Amino acid sequence: MISQSVACNSHHQIGQRLARLLLTMSDYAGLHEFLMVQESIAGLLGVRRVGVTEAALELQADALIRYRRGGIRILDRPRLLKRSCECYRFIRQQYKQLLDELPRLLSRK
Repeated sequence: MISQSVACNSHHQIGQRLARLLLTMSDYAGLHEFLMVQESIAGLLGVRRVGVTEAALELQADALIRYRRGGIRILDRPRLLKRSCECYRFIRQQYKQLLDELPRLLSRK
C-alpha cells in the first residue's frame, strides 16, 4: 500500500491525489470531516502548499468538498471517487484483503 501511494504521488495530478487521500482518510477514520492544515496535506502528497490550495479550491468549486481554513468536509463521496485516480481503488482493495486475513493470521498464534 505504501509503494502504491509513492507511485501515485509521482504519476497523478494533485487533485486526483487529494481526492485519494481524503477518501482513504475517510475510510480509516470513518469520518467525512477532517481537521488538517494545508502544510500537513502538502507533506502527505509531496507537493507545495499552494498546490493543495488550488486542488482543494477546484474540488470545492465542483461541490465535492467544503474547504475552510484547517478543515475539509467531503460533500459528495461518489463524485469524489470518480475524481480520484485508480490508486485509491487498488489501495482500498489491498486494505480490505488485509482486514479479511487478519482473523486467520491471529488464530494461528
